[in-house]
Amino acid sequence: MAATQGLEGVVAAQSSISSIIDDTLTYRGINIDDLAENACFEEVVYLLWHGKLPNRTELEQLQQALRENAALPPEVLAQLKAYPKTAAPMEMLRTAVSALGMYDPEAGDNTQEANLRKAIRLTARISTIVAAIHRVRQGLEPVAPHPEYGFAQNFLYMLNGEAPSEVAIRAFDKALVLHADHEFNASTFAARVTVATLSDIYSGVVSAIGALKGPLHGGANEQVMRMLEEIGTPERIEAYIQDKFNKKEKIMGFGHRVYRKGDPRAKHLHEMSRELAKLKNDPKWFEMSEKIEAIVVKEKGLPPNVDFYSASTYTYLGIPKELFTPIFAVSRVSGWTAHILEQYANNRLIRPRAEYVGPTKASYIPLDQRD
Repeated sequence: MAATQGLEGVVAAQSSISSIIDDTLTYRGINIDDLAENACFEEVVYLLWHGKLPNRTELEQLQQALRENAALPPEVLAQLKAYPKTAAPMEMLRTAVSALGMYDPEAGDNTQEANLRKAIRLTARISTIVAAIHRVRQGLEPVAPHPEYGFAQNFLYMLNGEAPSEVAIRAFDKALVLHADHEFNASTFAARVTVATLSDIYSGVVSAIGALKGPLHGGANEQVMRMLEEIGTPERIEAYIQDKFNKKEKIMGFGHRVYRKGDPRAKHLHEMSRELAKLKNDPKWFEMSEKIEAIVVKEKGLPPNVDFYSASTYTYLGIPKELFTPIFAVSRVSGWTAHILEQYANNRLIRPRAEYVGPTKASYIPLDQRD
């Protein structure tokens, strides 16, 4: 039994939620380009959970349910305020989501109906948690969710304490659509492995957050922004990138395990970054990103992935880089919960084998005879 490093190319299960075929990403068969240009995030959430786009009544019911479930249990909010000031946002998010499960009266009910209600609560409340984390870290009081705002609008409102512009709402909503699901990525697979044991949905999402925390998954866009800030000025780009090449160091935000011709989501974030740079009359980060892209594509043939232009996009939206990965979770929880529901519906314990490469003829040596 030959092992495949990192399970690359291994088909672990069947799924009808999203697909990556010939460098084209679809949610339930609908091209991501079509969804990014036309759908709001709540439509995509419904699509991922139910396998079809909602009609107007179904969409309004979901939007209302998300608004009604956005407030955090007071105990969880109090815990957030008590976390160490040195805690990273992803650590705070991971712990707060785990705590949510202890205050959910349906936490132990694994019926499909109960899990769908918990998926609504998780999707609504992770957004509130991330906004509250930012406020608490700034020494500010968290802002309660607005009872009439849409999902993207409400997050930006809770984050900054003021009504966001229409341009900001549209940009952030599109970013949420683009990040909602991505087949069997590391965090999604972690969630499915966890609930395949028939553990609860909260444990599955906490597992996903733990996987997302790593810089090779959700943390890449934060590293992109750190790189841009480290470079500082356009004049330093070429020397900086060449030095990375010489040291054989990874340029974050380029290449992808699955895509060969390029990440189809990247072009949408590229345009969002361009529009926001123009709106803010601050082209620096966008123009630097384009110059870096040109060098990496020319020298290495690696196109940018979804993380590269999301860094400048989020920065133009006034979002600090420490929140980039938690915001990934604000969107991806919709996909995680869709996969968890699918796993429960046709469950089999996920238990792969390992190719053993250690010694095979070893013997027990009594303690007093060991070196």
